[in-house]
Amino acid sequence: MLSYNQREELLYAPYAMFSRDSAGREFDEPEHPYRGPYQRDRDRILHSSAFRRLSGKMQVFTGHMGDYHRTRLTHTFEVATIARTVARALRVNEDLVEALALMHDVGHPPFGHAGEDVLNEILADDGGFSHNQFALVLVKEIEIRYTERPGLNLSKEVLDGQVARIDKDSRKPRPLLEVQLVDAADSTTYDAHDADDALKLGLVTLEDMKQCQLINDIADAIEQEGHQLSSNQLRKAVVYRLINRQVTDLIEFSGQQLERMNFQTCNDVITSSFLIEPSPELAIQKSELELFLHQNVYRHPEIMVVRQQAQNRLRRLAEKLISNPQLIPSRFQARIDLVGKKRAVVEFIAGMTDHYCEKFYSLHFSS
Repeated sequence: MLSYNQREELLYAPYAMFSRDSAGREFDEPEHPYRGPYQRDRDRILHSSAFRRLSGKMQVFTGHMGDYHRTRLTHTFEVATIARTVARALRVNEDLVEALALMHDVGHPPFGHAGEDVLNEILADDGGFSHNQFALVLVKEIEIRYTERPGLNLSKEVLDGQVARIDKDSRKPRPLLEVQLVDAADSTTYDAHDADDALKLGLVTLEDMKQCQLINDIADAIEQEGHQLSSNQLRKAVVYRLINRQVTDLIEFSGQQLERMNFQTCNDVITSSFLIEPSPELAIQKSELELFLHQNVYRHPEIMVVRQQAQNRLRRLAEKLISNPQLIPSRFQARIDLVGKKRAVVEFIAGMTDHYCEKFYSLHFSS
C-alpha cells in the first residue's frame, strides 16, 4: 500500500504543497499511519460544530423563500467539489484544497453579509468583524474537540490560507496555489448558483440575464442545438454550462501560465506574482455577470426587505445582550475577560444559525 507521501510524489506537480513539507501544527501531534495532515484537517473541519451550523445559514436567500436555493453548507460543498476538480487537473494538493474549501465560510454569521455588516458596525470601534477572521477564532479557540487543548489544532498551511482570505488586496507574499485555487472556485461557484437560484425563484428571467454576454452566449449555443427544452430544463442547461465554461477556462488558462512559469517548488510560487485566475476575456464577462447579480438580485426589493428586517433584529438583540451579558452561554461569558463584552456577544451571535437567531430573538422580545 502506498503511503500518502508516496502517492503525492506520484501525482503532484513540483509546485504543489507536499504534506512532507508542512510546517506542522501549533501543538505537536504524532503522524497518522494512513491519513496525511491535510486529510486530518479536512476531517476535523467537517466534524466541527461550526461546519454543521452552515446548513442553517443563508447564502443569499432565506428559508422563507423556499427550500430549493443554496445554504452556506451546500455552497461550501459545491466550492469543494469544483476546487478538487481544478486541483486534480493542475496537480496540486487535493487534500489541502478540500480542507481550505470546507473551512472558507465557517465564520459566516446568520443572515449572510447582511448579518456581517451589522456585527462589523457594532464592533466598529474595536477592530470590526470579519467572517474570515472569525473563522480563525472558531477553529483556534472556540471549537473544543480535545480535552488537553483548545481549537482543532489545524495545520499551519490551512490557518495561513485562511489568513490570506482576510485581506486579499495585500497578498505579499502570494498564497500557495491551493489557497488561490479555492478563491477562484468560490467565485466560479457563486456566479453559477446565485444565477440559478435567482432564476428558479423568479427574481429575474433568463431574458433579463441574457444582457450579460456570458449568459447570452451560453443560452444561444443551447438554443442553436435545436433541443425542445422547457424553461426549467433550459435553466439547468445554462447553469451547467456556466460552471463548465468557468472551470474549463480556469484549468486551461492557469495551466498554460503554470507551464510557462515552470515553478519547481511551492516557494517559487509565493515569491512570484502568479495568481490563479480566469482568462482576461472571461474575467470581463464574469465581472459583467457579477455586476448584474449585485444590481438585480442581491439588491432585489424582496431581498432588501428581508435584509433590513434581519439587521434590525440583530442590532436590537446585540444591544440587549451587551446590556445583559448574563444571557449569553457561560463559555461566551468566560471570553469577556479575553476579548471584551461586545466581542464576546458578537461571537455568540455570529455562531447562530438563522433559525436559532430568530428563535432566540423571539424568546427575548415579544414583538
